[in-house]
Amino acid sequence: MTTEMPPTDFDLDHFLPYRLDRLADRVSEALAQLYETHYGLNVAQWRVLAWLHHRHELTAKQIRAATRMDKARVSRAVQVLEGRGLIVRRPSPRDQRLHDLRLTETGQALMVELVPQVRAWEAELVAPLTTEEYHRLLDMMARLERQLRDDVR
Repeated sequence: MTTEMPPTDFDLDHFLPYRLDRLADRVSEALAQLYETHYGLNVAQWRVLAWLHHRHELTAKQIRAATRMDKARVSRAVQVLEGRGLIVRRPSPRDQRLHDLRLTETGQALMVELVPQVRAWEAELVAPLTTEEYHRLLDMMARLERQLRDDVR
């Protein structure tokens, strides 16, 4: 009995989900070296800080939705960041079951120092692209995100 191999017309190098996943992993790992080495932050902690810097006040549930991280990962990150004095957690006046999270002055100072560094890192990453290509890339990514949100079930 001979076993035939399946057709080889499925090339992962030309399969968008695989390529995006691989690129996202590589970008996240490379960027993590900057904030892990210099600031002792892991990926989850960085994402919480970045979202609080961006929106100023969020609940853990809102951060989970924005980052697509699971509840335990966000909870651990919040505990560590609160313990380091980088964020503060207060009961929400809108819903006593929730806590509003905000950066402390120390957390704000860290982000004022860190954001220019991650922006410079991003600039190096996209240096091979023209400004127009960079904007087109962001536009195409936004269209794919809308497609997933609106049409793909």
